[in-house]
Amino acid sequence: MLKQYLQFKLSQKLSPQQIQLMKLIQLPTQAFEQRLKQELEENPALEGGKESSEDDFDDTFDNSADDYDESESINSEDINVDEYLSDDEIPDYRTQANNYSADDDEKSMPYAAGTSFTQHLINQLNTFRLDDEERDIAEFLVGSVDESGYIRRDLSDIMDDLAFTQNVYTNEDKIKSVLKIVHQLDPAGVGARNLQECLSIQLHRKEKTADSELAINIIDNAFEQFTKKHYKKLLQKFDITEDQLKGAIGVIEHLNPKPGGSYAGNNRIVEHVVPDFAIKIVDGELELTLNGRNAPELHVSREYSNMLKGYKDSKDKSKSQKDAVQFIKQKLDAAKWFIEAIKQRQQTLFVTMSAIMHYQKEYFLTGDERKLRPMILKDIADEIDMDVSTVSRVANSKYVDTPYGTKLIKEFFSESMTNDQGEEVSTREIKKILETVIENENKKKPMTDEALAKILKEKGYPIARRTVAKYREQLDIPVARLRKKI
Repeated sequence: MLKQYLQFKLSQKLSPQQIQLMKLIQLPTQAFEQRLKQELEENPALEGGKESSEDDFDDTFDNSADDYDESESINSEDINVDEYLSDDEIPDYRTQANNYSADDDEKSMPYAAGTSFTQHLINQLNTFRLDDEERDIAEFLVGSVDESGYIRRDLSDIMDDLAFTQNVYTNEDKIKSVLKIVHQLDPAGVGARNLQECLSIQLHRKEKTADSELAINIIDNAFEQFTKKHYKKLLQKFDITEDQLKGAIGVIEHLNPKPGGSYAGNNRIVEHVVPDFAIKIVDGELELTLNGRNAPELHVSREYSNMLKGYKDSKDKSKSQKDAVQFIKQKLDAAKWFIEAIKQRQQTLFVTMSAIMHYQKEYFLTGDERKLRPMILKDIADEIDMDVSTVSRVANSKYVDTPYGTKLIKEFFSESMTNDQGEEVSTREIKKILETVIENENKKKPMTDEALAKILKEKGYPIARRTVAKYREQLDIPVARLRKKI
């Protein structure tokens, strides 16, 4: 039996504009510029730069555009062109201005051309007298060198690849002999198969001194004891004094563990961070500015507005004209949405960063990380009455230029912990103190995590040994044994 009944149901549906806004908020300045460029290319109704002064046309849109769904068909007869051409009011985006000049920033960054690392090594092979087989093997070995300068493949695999890909049939002994030639290339240590071999190659090419001879002996014959810093065992094994060991370790410490990284012409583009905000101290007060590149000048195309005028003035409206005005409406709506989304993005970024700046005012005035207050996403979300996900989008991918360097905003967030005075302190503060304690420890007898926990407790931070270990790892500080120096 069929029944009819009414049902009330509450549902939440994100509009296309809200989705677009969330995506825009997440973008840092450089990615935002790429997105802006893409929108300008895809939507001919949207134009960048200042609008012509002779254009007194008013791009005002009907409110129904907010509920517009591109998937729905538009009845051209229902389109009120007058609403697109009215002169009643000036939309917000036409009155916006910013004091940012295109000359303030150099947006294009030139990169120097140069020889690749692999080509640099191949060029050096030309200085050696090699037969055809040796040259083929040498060039293949050079091609197997990674950006750090190592060959991280077994010689048996290289032998198989030479046979299958280069039609060169050889044996491991032949490859080893050619590898010794590769080891003579610059930078010293290139072509090594592991760290021990890399350091050994560099030491053998150094000028022979008592310290370098001992360093070679240590690396070649006691590498494991050296890496584990078993200095007493090294003193006994080589029957040397502490001063002699210090001299040898000093030589080793000046070697390059990643010889490939030292080649200036490897053409690796260094990531260029563009700060999204800038904080300055003016007369003892903090001043926040948003990077002007986040506030582009946009307007709706004059040509598109003229098309609508032509449609309105036309007496005989053909089907092709109706199709055209339908297309124009879609593009004008999209342009309005994008301009409005950019405006909201600017407001959201500025309000969020302003709240973070005032929350961490003591830090931004002093630069002392110990002044960082405990702060989680919810603290800022409650402050500005926005969702936690919005704050997260701002914090995760944006940078701020401060008097103390360019910082990732999410670094200002940290959990809280209660000290022995009952006050809530930031875990960043504890990490900074832990780092300072380790810097000032006696490197001959580095402190264990348990000893560090005891010192922190004495300073008023009662934390467990495992918590010390966690903070130490987050700070990328090794265990006590590996911090030992002779």
